[in-house]
Amino acid sequence: MFSNYTYLYVEDDSSSREIMRMIMENAMGVSTLTIFDDSADYMNRLHQLPHKPDVILLDIHIKPYDGFVLLNSLRADPDFRYSKIIALTASVMNEEVARFRTEGFNGAIAKPLSVQTFPGLITRILNGESVWHIA
Repeated sequence: MFSNYTYLYVEDDSSSREIMRMIMENAMGVSTLTIFDDSADYMNRLHQLPHKPDVILLDIHIKPYDGFVLLNSLRADPDFRYSKIIALTASVMNEEVARFRTEGFNGAIAKPLSVQTFPGLITRILNGESVWHIA
């Protein structure tokens, strides 16, 4: 199921990138995962990808542009206006979760990621559900 989709992860922390890669490739069988290690020139790099990502996972506290700026750029672009865009963050406060919802994310997943729960959360997102996993 997961291998039918294309994924993009934008994350500046090398450990988080490696964990995502291991979960996606080893536990979920994903072969089409692109990872950007910063948000510089984000939209230009995104449009240069060979395949438009079906699911975009954004670290919130990334530089130079944070996840909210990236989300707004994506929602303003006709190619990505309706993409599934998920916030990933280690600092989850009630105010921030409320902002994720109002800004237009399709969900939020707290870090660190868990190999036991992450595949199920992505399944729910792919099925059209908004997921707010902040535990």
